[in-house]
Amino acid sequence: MQYKSDVEALDALSVKYKDLKNEISNIIVGQDEVVRKILISIFSKGHALLVGVPGLAKTLMVNTISKTLGLTYSRIQFTPDLMPSDITGTEILDESRHFKFVRGPVFANIILADEINRTPPKTQSALLEAMQELSVTVAGQSHRLNEPFFVLATQNPIEQEGTYPLPEAQLDRFMFNIWLDYPSFTEEVDVVKRTTTGSSYQPRVILTGEEIVYFQNLIRRIPVADNVYHYAVRLAASTRPGTPEATTEVNNYLTWGAGPRASQYLIIGAKCHGALKGKYSPDIEDVKAVAYDVLRHRIVRNYKAEADGVGVEKIIEGLLQR
Repeated sequence: MQYKSDVEALDALSVKYKDLKNEISNIIVGQDEVVRKILISIFSKGHALLVGVPGLAKTLMVNTISKTLGLTYSRIQFTPDLMPSDITGTEILDESRHFKFVRGPVFANIILADEINRTPPKTQSALLEAMQELSVTVAGQSHRLNEPFFVLATQNPIEQEGTYPLPEAQLDRFMFNIWLDYPSFTEEVDVVKRTTTGSSYQPRVILTGEEIVYFQNLIRRIPVADNVYHYAVRLAASTRPGTPEATTEVNNYLTWGAGPRASQYLIIGAKCHGALKGKYSPDIEDVKAVAYDVLRHRIVRNYKAEADGVGVEKIIEGLLQR
């Protein structure tokens, strides 16, 4: 694909995004915000953690998105007995008495890590290298993953028995923490109508893997004004208790704040958010639009916050209003 300029390519991306949304909506009812955030993560070369109760079509959503993007898709059900080799693959002895590497399900473009907090930390960490380095190491040999590569992990926020909460270092690898809510009454009626008949719809491929990689690199080239950089860094820094930028609420209610990776994701997320809306450069409103999803899992409340009923959302809202 050839575009005369980045401006023309950004215009094409905006059109493709609208086509993607329309195609996905033929299968997924509602959840427009969730779909938008997942697509922003993909075009930003990020990963997303999806938090929602069972039965909200998370698997169907990821599968549908992978089909419209023409990407390979793999679903890994995380369980307490899952081993790292069940994710990355393992070496076996073939007929000629030579070791041969058999690839695991992580060798796909889109990975759905279902209920990632149900497996022990050793197995959770098997995804870390893949998410950060785009490679896996087995028996001392490094194996590259195909691009684009995107991990969507899910968590059930209600049932916490027999779970292994993700450590902050691993949570920080996820660009977005996306909350998935119940559908509205009208949307749920539409869901029931669509899913209780014998009809089915096969989504069309709107983008290829090569085009996605091109647009990912295009997003990185989008220029950003200094005041937007300053705002994003100041916003991330204001979540860190004991620093000059911290507010009274942050000092009272937070144990830890967001690190520099949050500032990076605020900017790259703002670039992509603006580009999908047809902007050639993001503004502060684009930073605010992705702030909740970038910061939600990067700030740690203390016991006083829990006792006073002060949630993460309220703290972020206060920082954005300031």
